Formats: sequence, structure tokens, C-alpha cells
Amino acid sequence: MFRVRHYMTQRAIFLVLILLVIGIAIADPGFLAFSTLRDILQQSSTRAIIALGAAFILVTGGVDLSAGRVVGLTAVVSASMLQIDTYANRFFPDLPHLWVGLPIVIGIFAGLAVGLINGLIIAKLNVPPFIATLGTMVAVYGFNSIYFDTKPNQSQPIGGLRPDFTKIGSGYIDLGGGYSIPYIVLIAIAVAAVCWVVFNKTRLGKNMYAIGGNVQAAHVSGINVARNLIALYAIAGALYGLGGVLEAARTGGATNNYGNMYELDAIAACVVGGVSTAGGIGTVPGVMAGVLIFGVINYGLTFIGVSPYWQLIIKGLIIVAAVAFDIRKYVAKK
Repeated sequence: MFRVRHYMTQRAIFLVLILLVIGIAIADPGFLAFSTLRDILQQSSTRAIIALGAAFILVTGGVDLSAGRVVGLTAVVSASMLQIDTYANRFFPDLPHLWVGLPIVIGIFAGLAVGLINGLIIAKLNVPPFIATLGTMVAVYGFNSIYFDTKPNQSQPIGGLRPDFTKIGSGYIDLGGGYSIPYIVLIAIAVAAVCWVVFNKTRLGKNMYAIGGNVQAAHVSGINVARNLIALYAIAGALYGLGGVLEAARTGGATNNYGNMYELDAIAACVVGGVSTAGGIGTVPGVMAGVLIFGVINYGLTFIGVSPYWQLIIKGLIIVAAVAFDIRKYVAKK
């Protein structure tokens, strides 16, 4: 009986996801169509990558509020360099035709740079993560707004993106028989696989759990906490950068408001997926399940005609329940 209870407790997130799908499918069996499930996965892919970045920080016992604004910055930076050469309102009218990978790499490195700054502020200046990332969140938005307001663009939405870029976000592999897999889903799966390896098979991953479990004990055991924190915040920033670039490719445009509040969605998905806000606990499959739950809620409840206001209430209740459950686990662990 104890084993059954323990098994159910550890996998409650997956049971919630299954029950959600069953409940929505009962209300409208069309929800189980392959195209619907594919759309949910496609829309959840960038969120998953951003949430994985947030998970690196939460497991250390920290928090990163700059994620959403980094998404906006990297979306604008990459989109500004990947417009069609003949597009009338080009951000850089005289920019030559670039290899598509170059602006993508620049976007990812922009995210990594912000993460590195976060890590240095937190690890070297001992500024609490909440304050440090709150400051960079505001600064990054200001910097992005200045860039976005550059002449001749002057705060106009960036559109007219090149097909070789948007294909990354909206293209797919045709499996035949009406089935297909979007490229962006495959990218998210690949990123999750790499993160799983970092979480479970590397020294950095082990140090991450040790720091989140007890930072003083990590110090005493010889772990270079500062160096590990800097590396983890940089990795998280790079993942936010990748998420921003892919979001621009998926939607075919960008503005400086892209990514607004994404950090809260990412943190909520992590918490619902079992990442402890106290640090030291969290898995990649749990994070992916948390993202899928919010994807099913957003898409599924709209699919069956539930009011957006009720969707917010349902999401809020799920987040509160997840945090309450997390606190109970933390108290029991203590």
C-alpha cells in the first residue's frame, strides 16, 4: 500500500496530464485528433526550452526573472537581421544577405551574455537572485526597446522574415498519411535530451543539485559554488536566447514586448512539474510534463469553449496546489 502511494505521489504530474486529456476528450472527442496534439506540441516547444532554462536556476534554489525579457531581446535581434532582402521596411536596409545560422547564433549568445551577467552579479557580488534578475529584467527590456526604436524601424513590428528562417518554426517533416512532425518539436526534444544528460550525467548537474540541497555543505565539500552558478545562469540564458529565436521563427515576427511574462509561465511549469522552489529537486521529464499541462490547458480548454477567464482561474489553482504540495514535501524532508 505504501509503495502504491509513493508511486502515485512521485508520478502525480503525469496522472494530472492524463486526466486533463481524458476530460477534454470526453467533452469533445475531436481533441484527440493527431493535428490537435501536434499543434499543442508545436506551441509548447519554445515554452519547454525556456522552462528548461528556468529549471537549471530553480534547482540551485534561485530564481530568474529575466527569462521573458531575454526572449524578447533575442527574438528582436535575430528577426532584425533575417528579413527578406526586398522587404520595404527592413530594420537594416543595407544589411547584406546573411547565412541564416549567424543571426541565430548571435541571438543565443545575446541570451548567454545576459545569463553570464546574472551569474556574475549573484555569485561574485552576492546579490540575491530575485533582486539581481529583477534588475537585469528591467535593463534588458530598456536595452531592447532602444534597439527596437532604432531608425528607420522606430518601434514598428518586425515582419517580412525570410522563409528559410520561418521554416524552422513552422516547417515539418511529412511522415505520410496526413501525419507530420514540426521541426521545432524535434529541436525541443533534442534540447531536453541534452539537458537530461547535463542534469544526470555531468559533474555540473551533480553540483547543481548539491548547491540547491545545501549551499554551505556544497562549499565544505569542495564545490566551487560561484563558478558553477555562473555556468548555470549562462546556460539558462542561452536556452532563453534559443527560445526567443525560435519564437520569432514560429510566429514570423517580433516586437520588444515578445516574451512578456514568459518567466512566470516557465517557473509555473517547473513547479507544477515537480521542481522544488526550495532547490535541490527537479527532473527534465517533470519540467516537460509541466509545460505540456499548461499547453493542454491553454489549447484544450479553448478547444472546448471554456472562457479565458476560467482558464486563468484553473491555471492559478493548479499552480497553488503544486506549490502547496512542494512545501509539504519540503517540510517532510526537513
